[in-house]
Amino acid sequence: MEKESLLKLKKKIKAKKPNFFRQDAHKKAEIGKKWRRPRGLQSKMRLKLKGYRKSPSKGYKSPALVRGTNLTGLLPVMVYSKRDLEKIDIKKEAGIIAKTIGLRKKIELVNYAKEKGIKILNIKDFDQFLTKANERLKGRKERKEKRKEKKEKKKTAKPKKKEDLSEKLTEEEKKEQKKKEQDKLLIKKES
Repeated sequence: MEKESLLKLKKKIKAKKPNFFRQDAHKKAEIGKKWRRPRGLQSKMRLKLKGYRKSPSKGYKSPALVRGTNLTGLLPVMVYSKRDLEKIDIKKEAGIIAKTIGLRKKIELVNYAKEKGIKILNIKDFDQFLTKANERLKGRKERKEKRKEKKEKKKTAKPKKKEDLSEKLTEEEKKEQKKKEQDKLLIKKES
């Protein structure tokens, strides 16, 4: 069979495939939905009785030639660096940029893929992605500059002088401050 017809067959099979959940997952939340094979002696699901959940079987498998491919017939390859993009065979494989990669590096990878004609599965429109990403970078830069300016303003603002503070203090507070200073001096001399 041709690859296109196999891809159509795969799509048809996957459309009929149900979500396989663990037995009684709909009854008890603590069981969880992750698939486990039913092993109970009287389990109706294990016996494959009508009206009970379906179990995974060979019939839901894709044809061997297109197994593991996406709907366009390309094998997905995880991309972490430019080196990974260079290894991709354009006719057989497509890239998926890892989510752990930062925005700047992602922009570089998308530009490189655009030049070489490599398809990236988790980015639909390269131009739209690049414009949004560049706007985000500009926004970050502006926010960073604003923070820097605020810090500089705080530094250049007139620091409060001790004399100004002493005028506001009452006589009792002045005596307490002198006492504390003398105590500090005594502690320093002892050590």
